[in-house]
Amino acid sequence: MLNSKTLSGAGLGLRREMLSHVLPSAQGMDFWEIAPENWIPMGGKYQKILRQFTEQNTFVCHGLSLSIGSPDPLDVNFVKAVKGFLDEHHILFYSEHLSYCSGNGHLYDLMPIPFTEEAVKHVVQRVKQVQDILERPLVLENVSYYAAPGQQMTEQEFTLSILKESGCMLLLDVNNIYVNSINHRYDASQFLAAMPSDKIAYGHIAGHYDEADDLKVDTHGADVIEPVWQLLQQAYELHGVFPTVLERDFNIPPLTELLSEVTHIKQLQQAAALANVSKRLA
Repeated sequence: MLNSKTLSGAGLGLRREMLSHVLPSAQGMDFWEIAPENWIPMGGKYQKILRQFTEQNTFVCHGLSLSIGSPDPLDVNFVKAVKGFLDEHHILFYSEHLSYCSGNGHLYDLMPIPFTEEAVKHVVQRVKQVQDILERPLVLENVSYYAAPGQQMTEQEFTLSILKESGCMLLLDVNNIYVNSINHRYDASQFLAAMPSDKIAYGHIAGHYDEADDLKVDTHGADVIEPVWQLLQQAYELHGVFPTVLERDFNIPPLTELLSEVTHIKQLQQAAALANVSKRLA
């Protein structure tokens, strides 16, 4: 069930503890992102508040437990529940991680899918199954990873193969590109440029933890640093301006501080849009 809303501008990941601060007004946010797993089980007051909020604002969903690369059978009942949630709240996109979090039980972490041709075929088959149930494209996020078991191809080659063969869309996480480029010693700009512009549904930006000069941990628990802002600006220059969500999952500061970072996203979008217009007119 697609709807007439469109996605643009800058958004913020919504947590239940934020509700009293953002309602009844949306604080000037262009859109919001929620994890369906955090809301599907909730009834009563929270479902009523969420329905009121989704009726008045644009939302996307970013899931936590689809486990698209898992060796376990796909949880079809869960996917059907997600479809019902998307339809009920008129939510534009459902995104998930290009990873897995289950194998003979829940693993409570996002595990790296082996970068192999066999894994590509496995993931593509599962993506198509999910899309058939959802009746909409699945959006997959390039994820941070700290080991590459059985690697036969690069992260870039693996990601591009999934996008091409499955028909899914891309959630372009700029911070994950930065983190991976440090941890796995590749060129962030080259990886960014290789991503297909027409596949980008929306983007993510977040802060991370500096474990060491050569080890960054994707935590979503800190402010965005300047090199990541610069990479986001480069992404807009390469691919055009795409909707972008600020993620903050813990160490959550006052809403005014989050709004300041969201405003910075908008400033970069506006600057890139003007620059792109100038290039076309030159």
